[in-house]
Amino acid sequence: MIKIYSENLCSREEIFSVKEAKFDVSKIVAEIIETVKKDGDKALFDYSKRFDKAELSSLRVEDEEIEEAYNNADVEFIKVLELAKKNIVRYHLQQVRKGFYLDDLNGAIVGQKIIPIERAGIYVPGGTACYPSTVLMDVIPAIVAGCERVVMVSPPNSEGKINPSILVSAKIAGVTEIYKVGGAQAIAALAYGTESIPKVDKIVGPGNAFVAEAKKQVFGEVSIDMIAGPSEILVVADSKNRPCDIAADLLSQAEHDKMASAVLVTDDMDFAKKVATEIEKQIPMLERAEIARVSIDDNGKIIVTDNLDKAIAVANEIAPEHLELCVDNPFDYLEKVKHAGSVFLGRYTPEAVGDYLAGANHTLPTSGTARFSSALSVDDFIKKTQYIYYDKNALEKIAGKVDYFAKKEGLTAHAKSATIRFKEENE
Repeated sequence: MIKIYSENLCSREEIFSVKEAKFDVSKIVAEIIETVKKDGDKALFDYSKRFDKAELSSLRVEDEEIEEAYNNADVEFIKVLELAKKNIVRYHLQQVRKGFYLDDLNGAIVGQKIIPIERAGIYVPGGTACYPSTVLMDVIPAIVAGCERVVMVSPPNSEGKINPSILVSAKIAGVTEIYKVGGAQAIAALAYGTESIPKVDKIVGPGNAFVAEAKKQVFGEVSIDMIAGPSEILVVADSKNRPCDIAADLLSQAEHDKMASAVLVTDDMDFAKKVATEIEKQIPMLERAEIARVSIDDNGKIIVTDNLDKAIAVANEIAPEHLELCVDNPFDYLEKVKHAGSVFLGRYTPEAVGDYLAGANHTLPTSGTARFSSALSVDDFIKKTQYIYYDKNALEKIAGKVDYFAKKEGLTAHAKSATIRFKEENE
């Protein structure tokens, strides 16, 4: 049963006391990465047989497979995906940056170019659940940014097939290059390239502990979005809410993973007890009841504060992935939120709306990293390249100052490079 605490403020460590993994996967992942670097496609076929029980003849998903999945999909599913795509594109178009330049009109120009990364790698997990929404959320920002090549990987089932829903969402999102490979070996293939899979410049997308560790180990060879931890939600709610609604919102994250964390912060003890009772009623009704049960028992918390301002202070201390503000006048409290991946305002904005249809991205910072990082966006798929131009007169005006500054740092070659242009060649 979810635990109730009567505390004004808790640290993140106290609240999200997620259990450590039972074993260290770093050595296993390092071995997988080295094997893929050495053996390329052969290693990927071998790992698919070993881990996915799949005998593959080809790694690439053929166009015919994608079309078959699309043609067999429910019409309503396609309509919902198209609506989600429309909203996601609309939102992410607002993030598109423009370059700039500053001209002092005296021969000096400084500026910045916005350049899309050339090749983006998208990891889409398989395993206990299928997430076509993740395909849209991770692919669309890359396409809006202008990436020339978007490469998607996802683990196959034992028959060597990728879930049709994943293929349908990939087609709608705009991906045409998909490979049947998952786990740490997929990350290694994207980072270093194989005979079939191209080396990419950035890898994004969530995964299990092996995928997360692989992303850590290849970082530097390629860029990555983030190291995603277990899903988490923090709901700030007053007693005007229906307990059944808040319980459902907490369980929407608890059903993700046994290590997921669901926390309610409220200013009313009686309401807290009602939500706890409602959670117990709803868990048996869930398809993923076993997962939700472990998540709530191990990591579920209800914290009762003196008032809602203190509840917001708890939220800022936690820096949750998802923050719901189920209160009157939620925009008044939004100004007080300092750290959260995504904020859901009011009594009629469950986190699930953001997962699927609102348009804002659902790939979010976890484990308190919302203190310094942000949701996946178009910015993740661009580079900002500076440029500088000085004509002869502009350089001559400041050459002495560059000379002085460089010599202060003991870098005489730097100093000379600024002044030598105004001296005779043999001087």
